[in-house]
Amino acid sequence: MRNKNNKHLGIEVEPELHYKLHYIAKYEGRSGNGQILHLIRQCVREFEEKQGTITVPFDAEKRS
Repeated sequence: MRNKNNKHLGIEVEPELHYKLHYIAKYEGRSGNGQILHLIRQCVREFEEKQGTITVPFDAEKRS
């Protein structure tokens, strides 16, 4: 179920990249959306390990 506080992120990708994303997602037991979320979380985790924790402003949910 979608959380009403979550932000929507729409992106355009080439058909070949789209296919490959879903291929990898299926291989790893995720949906395409789940794979994208996994990759974003991994990117943030790696960034914060190197650069330090990112402080999220109190009003972040109001920003687009």
